[in-house]
Amino acid sequence: MRTRACTAVLALTLLAGCASRMTSTAPNIDTLTAAEAAAGVCAGRWRSQDLVAAYLVRAKARPELNAFITLDETGAMAAARAIDGRRASGAACRPLEGVPVVVKDNIHVAGLPSTAGTAALRNFVPSADAPVVQRLRDAGAVVLGKTNLHELAFGISGFNPTFTTGPAPGVRNAYDTSLMAGGSSSGNGAALGARMAPAGLGTDTGGSVRIPCALNGCVGLRPTMGRYPQDGLVPISRTRDTAGPMAVSMADVELMDRVIAGGAPVAAADLKGVRLGIAVPLLANMDNDTRAGFDATMARLRAAGATVIDVPLPTLAAINDMVGFPVAMYEVNEGMVAYLARYRPGLSIQQLAAGIASPDVKGTFEGLVIPRKLPGPNNTLLDAAPIYQAAMQTHRPMLQKLYADTFASQRLDALVFPTVPKLALKAEPQASSVENFLMFIQNTDPAGNAGIPGLQVPMGLGPTSRLPLGLELDGPSGSDRRLIAIGMAIEQVLGRLAPPR
Repeated sequence: MRTRACTAVLALTLLAGCASRMTSTAPNIDTLTAAEAAAGVCAGRWRSQDLVAAYLVRAKARPELNAFITLDETGAMAAARAIDGRRASGAACRPLEGVPVVVKDNIHVAGLPSTAGTAALRNFVPSADAPVVQRLRDAGAVVLGKTNLHELAFGISGFNPTFTTGPAPGVRNAYDTSLMAGGSSSGNGAALGARMAPAGLGTDTGGSVRIPCALNGCVGLRPTMGRYPQDGLVPISRTRDTAGPMAVSMADVELMDRVIAGGAPVAAADLKGVRLGIAVPLLANMDNDTRAGFDATMARLRAAGATVIDVPLPTLAAINDMVGFPVAMYEVNEGMVAYLARYRPGLSIQQLAAGIASPDVKGTFEGLVIPRKLPGPNNTLLDAAPIYQAAMQTHRPMLQKLYADTFASQRLDALVFPTVPKLALKAEPQASSVENFLMFIQNTDPAGNAGIPGLQVPMGLGPTSRLPLGLELDGPSGSDRRLIAIGMAIEQVLGRLAPPR
């Protein structure tokens, strides 16, 4: 982990100052939300410096999670001091005034390395923020640092040996460090679960915001495709990639989405007017804890007044299979070549692939991405171009129509299902197997392929495992704010998940 060291004098000053202030004014970061943090700074209950110092202490106290690639102590404290000076001058308060946030390390932050979790980009430092980051900073947010991820965002485990701060590799689950954090926004999930920050910004192609939040007890939104700008993101698929907010509460996701995309504030929906459809195909392969948690959650939502019906969707899996892998595998080649040419980190896609350390990602790049091939029958390789064209011209429109027709004919606000079918796996190389990859994107991949919004909300701890369980809601295209309002109502029924002890 890269840590920008303060000078000895500054460090002693901060430690002395924080020690005296935080015993009387610092909030409890185990329960604090980003919205509450901003309100406290705006009301003068605490300074941004106090918040940043508290979260830095927490971040440095848990190196075994491997959550950070760059923890920017110097930059974060300087930004916090500037915000405190701004508040002292009487400037108007902003929506995220003084709030520390973390950013996945495949999103550009000016002046900080943007590694995408791979060694070949270790020294690439963008000169400008990605627009999604700039909008958070314009709203008053303080970037605490850049978080670890599955290498090049190409997996669901976060088992990345390249950047390690603890005794063992791989981003670790906040609730059990022997388990994976999920991916690919792994470091964000671990950091939020461990309360190293109240909010963060990740990316999602086929589940990379939603999966780590399901496994670490946070809230995550994959917005409608095109709702957020894509510039300054290390690409996989132009058709599917999007940034997405991750946070400890629904109020924070509501606030971050409003800051990034605009619009008026929304309040929790009345569940008595909400109609949810259980996506029956997405109930496959559940373990006992996930099934018990999902059944209990549906019972509680029905008791709270929501209408819940079963929706068969018999063709969903087959159509989705014709879209996801062909689109991602084809588009990552042209997208990465264009990215390297535009931002000029000084290497080719072949050099990038040569430096990949994760066997699963390296095999995918060298065997499929660079030669532009797709797996065929009997261990053959097929030309990806015609399969991609069929996906874009036929199968993706079919998938989008299936969703649109289902929402309309069943009069649904959202489809509901477990975000992932199983609990977090052991943090080991086998967690990144093809079988585990397909299992953990089973439920999140379709929304990414169709470009519709997907919201992950914690639904408690497993009755036996005591590990986080996640509930996903997928809504019609463009229904992001309605989906957020429903998520806020569901959070009121289920409660927020407590941090790990």
